[in-house]
Amino acid sequence: MKIKVSELIVRYMEHLGIDTIFGMPGAHILPVYDALYDSNIEAVLAKHEQGAAFMAGGHAKTSAKVSACIATAGPGATNLITGIANAYADKQPVLVITGEAPTYLYGKGGLQESSGEGGSFDQVALFSHITRYCKSIERVDYLAQVLNQATKALMDRTPGPVLISIPFNVQNELVEEAVLQQLTYKTAPASDSPSSESSHRFLQLLQEAEHPVIVAGYGALRSGAQQAISTLSSRFNIPVASSLKGKGIVAEQNDLSLGSLGVTSNGVAYQYIKEEADLLIVLGASFNERTSYLWDDSLLGHLKIIQVDLNAQQLDKVFSADLSICGDIRTTLEHLLKLHSGENQQQLQQQTPESSITQLKALSDNGYAIFKSGFSLVEAFYQKLSTEFDEAIRVFDDNIIFAQNFYEVPANHYYHPNAGISSLGHAIPAAIGAQFTNLLPTFAVLGDGGFQMCCMEIMTAVNYNKPLNVVIFNNGTMGLIRKNQFQLYEKRFINCDFTNPDYQQLALSFGINYQRITDTDDLDELFKTQDLRHAINLIDIAIDKDAFPNYSSKR
Repeated sequence: MKIKVSELIVRYMEHLGIDTIFGMPGAHILPVYDALYDSNIEAVLAKHEQGAAFMAGGHAKTSAKVSACIATAGPGATNLITGIANAYADKQPVLVITGEAPTYLYGKGGLQESSGEGGSFDQVALFSHITRYCKSIERVDYLAQVLNQATKALMDRTPGPVLISIPFNVQNELVEEAVLQQLTYKTAPASDSPSSESSHRFLQLLQEAEHPVIVAGYGALRSGAQQAISTLSSRFNIPVASSLKGKGIVAEQNDLSLGSLGVTSNGVAYQYIKEEADLLIVLGASFNERTSYLWDDSLLGHLKIIQVDLNAQQLDKVFSADLSICGDIRTTLEHLLKLHSGENQQQLQQQTPESSITQLKALSDNGYAIFKSGFSLVEAFYQKLSTEFDEAIRVFDDNIIFAQNFYEVPANHYYHPNAGISSLGHAIPAAIGAQFTNLLPTFAVLGDGGFQMCCMEIMTAVNYNKPLNVVIFNNGTMGLIRKNQFQLYEKRFINCDFTNPDYQQLALSFGINYQRITDTDDLDELFKTQDLRHAINLIDIAIDKDAFPNYSSKR
């Protein structure tokens, strides 16, 4: 039986388990939209294609499944690029479907043509460095091969976005339905068992250490290694720090939690590693610029290092480890714990670290805290967020420095920092995308500058009745730009300050709730009286534009 290519593409998405697709229709992609009409896949209309791409990334991050976004040719496709670049950096499996002008118009200057012919730009080439695989389907005879390659990239153990671009006339061509039966790619095993030799070496280094420290990152979260890390920490008395993207890997109220490691954090983890540690166990953390304190040699130079990562490219990328294990983090730790139990839990040399951690936290409060003054209201908000929700919540955060220092993430909270390519305007659409997986109390936290990049996506939440709490830190400036111009450019402020709209009137126009927060009494009222679980709320928190974090961005 023959069906249209557009219908086959929709069936392919169903084959991948995609249940939601985010985007905006246009003339060159309408055949696929028409096929979606008869599908169980929910097509979500965003307000801008960039928002659709961020929604797909948020959906993929919280569902642990392939997500999808869709756009028309030319400007529709180019508007997706920032969101897809963010998904690429975060290794999110996002299928991107774009239209293209008919092939018979290539090189003639057809409307929104982006074939690369006749002086037009090459749409697929633009995505080539921010996708794991990208292809324009100009003939149907190799369609099965394209879909197999796309599936491989989406289902890989280190996945990423995939672009499939389909000219308008090809979408309407007929193809054998049996093409779907030619999909041969099978997903790789979820985990590998570490070798006996590497497990014994891991345990030996652990037993020889007096002050081991765990640094867990996003790779540990993707592995689902939370319980294994918690067990390893408690059994062996090991403090745990996280990278920014791994924040919340263990409950941060725990006495063995060092919080987040990074140049914009309070310094507790940094000082403990530098002053106390003799063994560093790096689990799925890349030691990028933030985590490594701009690759500070003095942080790791004195330590023995064990590194476990599923991505071989991360091993020994920044430092040379004494033991490198390429494999699934959860499986590796579970094997280690089983091995240790089998050896009758040989006595370890680790000392009790809680007193040292307590002292360092006191020093942080009194000495080298990243925020010395001016942010008490932000701190109070995050304290409320930690304590007022016993159930699971999600936090999508563009203003990562505040949360990194003030938000002690409980075990049942999910923290999603905007750490992919750090694009402003990410939090709101990503949080909306997550709400299409399952409904949880969800917060999108961002500054007033970033808010104005994406605020119309609030109407997407309204249109689809998705609860959401949008939290604006309102200071009428691009805060970190103003900080840098204050610290490094002799207060020569340019293009950082602006006038905000009346947010109360804006919320009224959206038909959502609004609350202005200027003191702790307002915060108390917010958490006591507002429906933060089932409603859409705009929460406007006033902060001082001339209060800056206590760190320098100078390299």
